[in-house]
Amino acid sequence: MEPHMISRIVRDQREFYSSGITRNMEYRRKQLKRLRDLIGRESGLIVEALKKDLSKPVLEAYASEIALVRREIAYALKHLESWARPRKVRSPLPLLPSASFVVPEPLGVVLIIAPWNYPFQLAMAPLIGAIAAGNCAVIKPSELSPHTAGVIEELITRHMDPRHLSVVNGGPDTARELMNHRFDHIFFTGSSRVARMVMESASRHLTPVTLELGGKSPCIVDRDVNIEYAARRIVWGKFFNAGQSCVAPDYVLVDERIKDEFTDAVKRAIVRFYGPDPRKSPYYARIINRSHFERLMGYLDQGNTVVGGQALAQELFIAPTVLDAVDIDTAVMQEEIFGPVLPLIPFTAFPDALKFVNSRPKPLAIYLFTTDRVKQRLAENETSSGSFCVNDVMVQFFSQYLPVGGVGESGMGSYHGKAGFDTFSHTRSMVKNTLAFDIPLRYAPYRFKLPLVKLFM
Repeated sequence: MEPHMISRIVRDQREFYSSGITRNMEYRRKQLKRLRDLIGRESGLIVEALKKDLSKPVLEAYASEIALVRREIAYALKHLESWARPRKVRSPLPLLPSASFVVPEPLGVVLIIAPWNYPFQLAMAPLIGAIAAGNCAVIKPSELSPHTAGVIEELITRHMDPRHLSVVNGGPDTARELMNHRFDHIFFTGSSRVARMVMESASRHLTPVTLELGGKSPCIVDRDVNIEYAARRIVWGKFFNAGQSCVAPDYVLVDERIKDEFTDAVKRAIVRFYGPDPRKSPYYARIINRSHFERLMGYLDQGNTVVGGQALAQELFIAPTVLDAVDIDTAVMQEEIFGPVLPLIPFTAFPDALKFVNSRPKPLAIYLFTTDRVKQRLAENETSSGSFCVNDVMVQFFSQYLPVGGVGESGMGSYHGKAGFDTFSHTRSMVKNTLAFDIPLRYAPYRFKLPLVKLFM
């Protein structure tokens, strides 16, 4: 898109926001309902676009991209009035007889930069919070998922007011041009490398940012677990969307005493889910593009292939692959994998596993499989991550009741549910006093007033 067109979009949205229309609660509700109904009507079009971009199975596309978004909208509609209502708080004695309030107000015009791995959901979920909070929004979908980006632009342009919501498609140059403009908030989902550039651009205007990143989310498997259940859940989470999920388990730390048994269970789960030849399975996605395919192929010789390893460049297919005997200094254990490659790392004692996790940057998620509550509490108290999940993987991301976000290198800020509303709101402090009478204690001259000040303050 040409720079002058982007300038016009931002200018029109600023004028529309200044009109005060988006602050109206009924207007917000109407836009959320329109978006909900639009997604429901056009779900087939969205699923087809996701199929073209990522070969997403229909169930995965619907569950992770459409149902999640519609559930978020329903939750926002149910709670919008309570979220947006001014909240009265106590006033300390020196402020009496004033009344104190905390008032959420919209930020203004915000920019949402979405990634390619869940291209519809990760554009819409933050947008819901932005609309609910009363903002105007510009959405920049990923150019790496062009079919879904095109559908988002078509649906928003055709059915929503462009002065309120606009979609700007294009590559890195378009993103850079967008960030030359002053926004009131930038919400970015993607890699830490690009996030640093987003922060640098935002700093020129002192624009606050939310960064939803990733990292190497570990999965710890203790010896006391139901191995079959643990293996199934880990295989499901790791190979959902062909491993291209920011909250997917990146690698597994498994107690060495059950490692062989666990490995066999993982093999069985892969065959059970995708058959003996995953390439023929209608339930297995593909890699987004050739560049990521080649990057992932570079990991396959960095350990012993226990299962998988098959690949076909023409189809961007890499089979669910499990690696053993992995050197922790190789790239597969230093970089976020973001694909269907799962390294297994044995540990001798549980504290060793925690020490290994803590030696690395704080991840987006930590997954722990154990029935030992002492170990659960130990892991909770001695680690830090965006989220923490016991005896399952990825499910926390599907809850509108839980904030989603990272810590440290895995991100800053959060969204989903009320957290999304709060992210796109300014919490304004408000004090209302009376002119019916006046307390002169604060005024000069201060002679003889210090004892009273000490008493009341």
